[in-house]
Amino acid sequence: MLKSIIYTSEEENLLKHCRLCPRECGTNRLKGECGFCNLDSRIAIASVCNHKGEEPVVNGEKGICNVFFSHCNLQCVYCQNYQISNRLSNVNYTSAETIVDKITAVLQESENIVGFVSPTSQIPQMLSIIRALRERNLQPLIVYNTNSYDRVEMLKRLEGTINVYLADMRYAFSDLGYSLSGVKDYPEKAIAAIKEMYRQKGSSILTDKWDKIESGLIIRVLCLPQMQQNSMRILDLIAENLSCNVQISLLAQYYPPFAMADEALNHRLSQQEYAEIVNYAIDLGFSKIITQELSSADTFQPDFTKNKPFETVL
Repeated sequence: MLKSIIYTSEEENLLKHCRLCPRECGTNRLKGECGFCNLDSRIAIASVCNHKGEEPVVNGEKGICNVFFSHCNLQCVYCQNYQISNRLSNVNYTSAETIVDKITAVLQESENIVGFVSPTSQIPQMLSIIRALRERNLQPLIVYNTNSYDRVEMLKRLEGTINVYLADMRYAFSDLGYSLSGVKDYPEKAIAAIKEMYRQKGSSILTDKWDKIESGLIIRVLCLPQMQQNSMRILDLIAENLSCNVQISLLAQYYPPFAMADEALNHRLSQQEYAEIVNYAIDLGFSKIITQELSSADTFQPDFTKNKPFETVL
């Protein structure tokens, strides 16, 4: 089952009784059992590519090497990465060597940064990949790009390994988290997770002499149409639990990936809706705010069918 993946004994124990995310399924993934994420202990990655859609301080001039894991643990109904995030979608399992070869190639054309996207359910796999990179004397900065439905215990294990936390804060209201992502405890779990990231990184973004990020925490708020109160309350929670001095990124890039059951989600964000949220953040005292043009909804529409999948390793 492990093939060429080298896990530590601690990582094997995590996979034997999986509680990597707050769903805490308890399955033995080393024996091929699959919990909610529908993944076993192999590496399931949909794409490794040079991505230029991150925040400018992360993206740099040349882009970031993003590693997109398959099957997200949250399952948002509006996910722009639904082609790979859906827990029922096809999975291409591959080896650590294959992934590291691809990362090595992409790093030659991008900034020296590797971003792991939706890594929560595959933290041991991510750590195995990072070790393999180090063995090749590659020392890229590591970005943990997460929906923040993470366990604090797991994040504590990552201290010293992760350079940058790029953390979504999706919902301030439990009922909204349940209706759109199928979890009843999102606000409390996400705030606890982000507080741990904040403990590790603080509110300052550390950059080098070229203004490229070296360390820090960026909290993303995806502004959904007709749901300004959710975004505003998220900002309240950040101010109340962390600081108004933390770096936030207010995303205007939402677009309906297909016909939504919730009529509000069939629309894009309006300029008025977005302005209300941005102005609310300013009024609260947030001073480090990354904003987007509404046209970003046209720019950031990934199509993972265009990327040739990795050869499955059985």
